Amino acid sequence: MALYLLFESSSGYALFHAQGLDEIGQNTEAVRNSVADLNRFGKVVQLTAFQPFESAIDGLNQCNSVSEGLMTDELRSFLELNLPKVKEGKKSKFSLGVAEPKLGSHISETTKIPCQSGEFVLELLRGVRLHFDKFIKDLKSGDLEKAQLGLAHSYSRAKVKFNVNRVDNMVIQAIFLLDTLDKDINSFSMRVREWYSWHFPELVKIVNDNYLYARVAKLIEDKSKLSEEHVPALTEILGDEDKAKEVVEAGKASMGQDLTPVDLINVQLFAQRVMDLAEYRKNLYDYLVTKMNDIAPNLASLIGEVVGARLISHAGSLTNLAKCPSSTLQILGAEKALFRALKTRGNTPKYGLIFHSSFIGRASSKNKGRMARYLANKCSIASRIDCFSERGSTVFGEKLREQVEERLEFYDKGVAPRKNIDVMKSAIESTQNKDTEMEEVEPEEASAKKSKKKKSKTEDAPAAATNGDASEDGKSEKKKKKEKRKKEQEADEEDGKTNGVSEQDGTAKKKKKKSKDEAATNETTKKKKKKKSQE
Repeated sequence: MALYLLFESSSGYALFHAQGLDEIGQNTEAVRNSVADLNRFGKVVQLTAFQPFESAIDGLNQCNSVSEGLMTDELRSFLELNLPKVKEGKKSKFSLGVAEPKLGSHISETTKIPCQSGEFVLELLRGVRLHFDKFIKDLKSGDLEKAQLGLAHSYSRAKVKFNVNRVDNMVIQAIFLLDTLDKDINSFSMRVREWYSWHFPELVKIVNDNYLYARVAKLIEDKSKLSEEHVPALTEILGDEDKAKEVVEAGKASMGQDLTPVDLINVQLFAQRVMDLAEYRKNLYDYLVTKMNDIAPNLASLIGEVVGARLISHAGSLTNLAKCPSSTLQILGAEKALFRALKTRGNTPKYGLIFHSSFIGRASSKNKGRMARYLANKCSIASRIDCFSERGSTVFGEKLREQVEERLEFYDKGVAPRKNIDVMKSAIESTQNKDTEMEEVEPEEASAKKSKKKKSKTEDAPAAATNGDASEDGKSEKKKKKEKRKKEQEADEEDGKTNGVSEQDGTAKKKKKKSKDEAATNETTKKKKKKKSQE
């Protein structure tokens, strides 16, 4: 059986014919040895056809389709023209070697050309790639490298552009940074406690919070200088006057050792650094909340911003999370326990990152597995709505949260929850009502703007009237004079019309008299001519 090889280069499609495979077809090591030598490899593999790409854009489109395992129209026409035709009802006497198995399956489904891809074909294609510039005579030195570089840049740029539009990358980075900040702030605050407790050991028992401890240490500085003047400042920090007085009393009777001014300055600087980190952590949390409300509002309203962000970061993206079934979403984050259970044939884990949700903590120990399964189901629905919906809204997330609350009541008290169909219908109706309200608000805003403009014009007119009373009196007099002139002109025009009618009558009478006189003169001249002719 003859073997043809399809090679997708950066400059175009190439088809090679492999000959003499009976000797080396069963041994891939022989192919590896013959690949390095062009003389030996050129006897086995020969070029049959080459079709270059029309442009760089065409090359990019072909590369994208090949990477997705799809056959384009250009590739199909190229194969049908250059490969031997297969008669209907008969087996083909050749096969096509392809590097991508998905592309081979698509070619065989559409064109019924038998395709194969294995170690032997990959070794042959490796040799073709190595000596490709020598198979094609028209290619100059450096042309293939330029084509490869340009196609690689355009392909990677297109992928990066697609990735830039994925805003969930910001959420992934933010949640990673938030986790690292929590660890760093915890370790740094413990270091502040140990460092300052050498000077003021009683403060650790009074102030338990790390951030407040750093603020108090920054305020006190030296315990020997503590007095009742520091009580209002300490109450602002601690929020309790009794605790502030207790701190002052403990400072007076403290058993700690004195520190030099340089040591106190270093402790204060480190406490200030811990305070700055804690404030930055708060700002980062606010940023994460706003981002989650923009990217996945339904998932955030259902399970919380932090847990939802952890799910997205663990899955890799929102689309990957939406593709996950609820069974895998349930144990996301517990992969080690799952594989350990599969290896030891023990019980598989019931929950992963979902365990941090408040719903599972509120459920009883018997119903925690049920609750995790139900919550994972609702989270998968919310993630799919967020990923594939055009408009972001929290309606579905709120309804799903109500369902989870009802399921908790059902497990605790036995109250029957609503059906999923009814809840989804009510959510769809509420979204449609919101859309109609938004459509109605837009023309109302436009009409309000127009009315504001009219009001501003009407307000300008009376303002001008109030500003110039004297000018108005002068204008009114001028208007009266103009009206009088108009009336006089109208009266003159009416008189002229009547005079015109009488003049027209007089001219008509004169014309009649003139016509009679002309007729009489013509008759007298005719009579005179007759008399002369008779004489």
